Amino acid sequence: MAESVLPIEAYDLSVKRQERQLLSVESVCVGTAPCTAIIGPNGAGKSLLLRILGGLLQPDTGRVTWGGKPALSPTAAVHATQQTTRLAVGFVSQRPALLARSATNNVVYALKARGYEHREAKEKALQALETAGLAAIVNTPAQRLSAGEQQRLALARALVLEPAILFLDEPTASVDPVSTAPIEAMLKQAANQGCRIVIVSHDLNQVKRLADEVLLMNQGALVEQQAAAPFFETPKSLAAQQWLAGELLL
Repeated sequence: MAESVLPIEAYDLSVKRQERQLLSVESVCVGTAPCTAIIGPNGAGKSLLLRILGGLLQPDTGRVTWGGKPALSPTAAVHATQQTTRLAVGFVSQRPALLARSATNNVVYALKARGYEHREAKEKALQALETAGLAAIVNTPAQRLSAGEQQRLALARALVLEPAILFLDEPTASVDPVSTAPIEAMLKQAANQGCRIVIVSHDLNQVKRLADEVLLMNQGALVEQQAAAPFFETPKSLAAQQWLAGELLL
């Protein structure tokens, strides 16, 4: 597992669209805690920040570093020597893009793109699907899987590449509790094995179950960042106190 991308830091981030300030973050650092949760109301900039830190979007201004080096641009061609760095940063969206092929071949495709021979890729894919509790559907086309199975497949595909850090945008928002439990179990296991997890979630109970660190965002700004236990017990900012009390953040 590559470690060179950690920690991931960003400074003076700004994103504006049609004169509306969507993101304004002075500084943020992730990848030091096993699991970091980004929370806040709709439109707070959570997903935007996640995609910028994960290298999927470029901010209007500001800089992002992976392991102290400039993050790879989402639009620039990646040199062969940078491929390991790119693969060390994983991303799973709320509605993952899956290939029109079997569950196994979705994972095999990712592994072969990584450089594995077909036989080894298939062995690793089957093992990853078994670990994800998907052994019964290995030959089922991905499009025929339930939402929860598709999300577990996407997560298994991401984790089998052994990223140093994995960003997840509301991975359980569209699935039922039966599927949420195994997804959370997969994330806990990955964190225990050294993969850093950064997750956007609206579910505070899920955050309490998973997170070691919490980032609260509001109106595009990072309002508070601290360890999960003190965040929930003694939040520092007024916004955090209001949010945890169930009040609307305006």
